[in-house]
Amino acid sequence: MKILFVHQNMPGQYKHLAPALAADPANEVAFITKEGKPDLPGIRKATYRLSREPSKGIHQYLTRLEDQVLHGQGAVRAGLQLKESGFTPDVICAHTGWGEALFLRDVFPGSRILAFSEFYYSSKGADIDFSPDHRPNLDRDCRTRMRNAHMLTSLEAADWGISPTRWQWSRHPAFVRDRISVIHEGVDTEICTANPKAVLELPNGMTLSRDDEVVTYLARNLEPYRGFDIFMQSINGILKRRPNARVVLVGGDEVSYGNAPPTGENWRNFMLARTRFDPRRVHFFNRVPYSVFQQVLSISKAHVYLTYPFVLSWSMLETMSHECMLIASRTAPVTEVVEDGVNGRLVSFHDPAEVTDAVVWALENQDATVGYRKAARQTIVDKYDLRSVCLPAQIDLVTTLAEGRLPPRMDPEWTAATA
Repeated sequence: MKILFVHQNMPGQYKHLAPALAADPANEVAFITKEGKPDLPGIRKATYRLSREPSKGIHQYLTRLEDQVLHGQGAVRAGLQLKESGFTPDVICAHTGWGEALFLRDVFPGSRILAFSEFYYSSKGADIDFSPDHRPNLDRDCRTRMRNAHMLTSLEAADWGISPTRWQWSRHPAFVRDRISVIHEGVDTEICTANPKAVLELPNGMTLSRDDEVVTYLARNLEPYRGFDIFMQSINGILKRRPNARVVLVGGDEVSYGNAPPTGENWRNFMLARTRFDPRRVHFFNRVPYSVFQQVLSISKAHVYLTYPFVLSWSMLETMSHECMLIASRTAPVTEVVEDGVNGRLVSFHDPAEVTDAVVWALENQDATVGYRKAARQTIVDKYDLRSVCLPAQIDLVTTLAEGRLPPRMDPEWTAATA
C-alpha cells in the first residue's frame, strides 16, 4: 500500500499508526506537515509553509476559515510535489482540524481519504455553554457554527472518518456519523506502566518518591478547559487536611483551548494571585520529557484530571495505564471511560470542595485505592491497548479502504448499549 498522512504537527494522532505501516516493507508511507517537524524513520516527508497570514479587516467569522484555506493550499503544494515525484497514495489519512484536508481530493482524485474527525463544534451541549457564567450570545453562536465549515467540506470529500471516542463521534451531524468509525489512537501499555522505584527531582532540588504523599495534576497547558483554575482552588484544603501532602503540577503557560485570562497574563500567574496555599509544598513543572511525565505518574497517590466536555486527553488514559488513583470530572467523554467507584472517582467539575474531598479520601484510604488502580489499568488494557486493540483496528480500516472497499456503515444512533 501507499499511504499518505497529513497533519500540521507531525506525527500528531498518527504517532503509532504511521510508523507501524512504514515498518511493513510492502508499504510506502509519506507525510505532509509544516516545516520544522522531526523526521520519522522510513517515512518520506513533504513540508509546506503558509504563503501569508489571514487578511486583516475581513469579517470576523471568516478569519479562521481563511487560515484553514491557507493550510489547505499549503497541503496542496506539498501534495503536488509528491505527485510529481511519482507518489500517488492508495489511502490518505488526514486530520480535518486545520484545513489541510480541504483540497486533497482535487490533488489525488483516485485516492481513498480517511478523515480524522476529532471534534465538531456546537454552541450547545459541549464546551461552549459549559461554564457556569455562560450567557446567551448570538454572535458567538454564529461564529461557532462557522468553525465547522472547513470540516464539513473536508468530510464531504472524504470516503470515511475516524473518531477517538464515542462522545466525540456523537458530536458530528447525524448525516455524516454513519461514515465515521470509533477507534482510539491507543495506549502503549507496555511503556505506560508504573515504576515503583521512580524518584522525581523537584525544581528546588528536593526529591519525591512513592513513599511520599503526592497529589498530581498535568495538562499540555495550565488552563480552565482542563480545570486548572478549579484544581488551584482545591489545593489549600488538601494541604490543610493532609499536613504531609505535596502537590505537583505539570503544564505549559500557553493557551491550547479557550481564551487567555482577562488580564493578559498566563493562567498560572492569574490563579496564583487569587489563591492562597503554602508555596513550599506546591511544585510547578513546565512541559517535561516523557520520562519525567512517567516519574510524576509513578509517584502519584492521587491524580486529578478535569476537563470541559471536549476532546479527551491522551494523558488521562496514560494515567490509568500507570495505575494512578484517578479523580476525574463527571463530564463527557471522561464518563465513557471512568466508572465512579470502580476504576476512579468522579467529581463535579465546578466544585473545588468536592475535588478536595475526593483527593483527601484517596490519601486517607490508600489500601482502598488498590482496587481502583488495578481496575483503571485493566480498562486500558482491555479497551485501549495499542497493540492488541487499537492499532490492529486502525490498520484494518486503512487496508479496507486501500482495497477499494468501505467498512460497514455505523448506526447514527449508536450507543454503548448497541455497541
